[in-house]
Amino acid sequence: MVTAARVASRDSDGRECFRVELPTDVSQVGVVVEAVVSCCRTVASVSTRTQFRLCTVVAEAVANAMVNGNRNDPARRVTVDIEFQRDRIIIAVSDEGEGFDPAAVPDPTHDAVLDSTRGRGLFMIRSLADHVAFNDRGNTIWMTLTRC
Repeated sequence: MVTAARVASRDSDGRECFRVELPTDVSQVGVVVEAVVSCCRTVASVSTRTQFRLCTVVAEAVANAMVNGNRNDPARRVTVDIEFQRDRIIIAVSDEGEGFDPAAVPDPTHDAVLDSTRGRGLFMIRSLADHVAFNDRGNTIWMTLTRC
């Protein structure tokens, strides 16, 4: 069972944090998404549009972390940190892999890779999140969504 643990109670700025940790198992991606949505319901209401964006970016980032970052190694873990602020939600997804250079990921709309069956996840995340950032190693992604 995958559940989100509250790691910080609401502070004076209205910030509240949760964490989900699990071993690499792509069959659990949907369960992680449900745990994150459950956190949303606990903290505050979000619009249907924001909930859709949240579910999609979390599913893509967790699947990428498990498949590309941890190379499907069940001994490696994925961590999802969710921070609710008054006006935004910040999600960090980390894996135990080598990391990657996000600038080296080809644009999936480019003619040379249009027929590829891979490489759409990061594109979707960048399209749906208001801000996307990576750590220097490339094994943590931060995605910010404005609450509306």
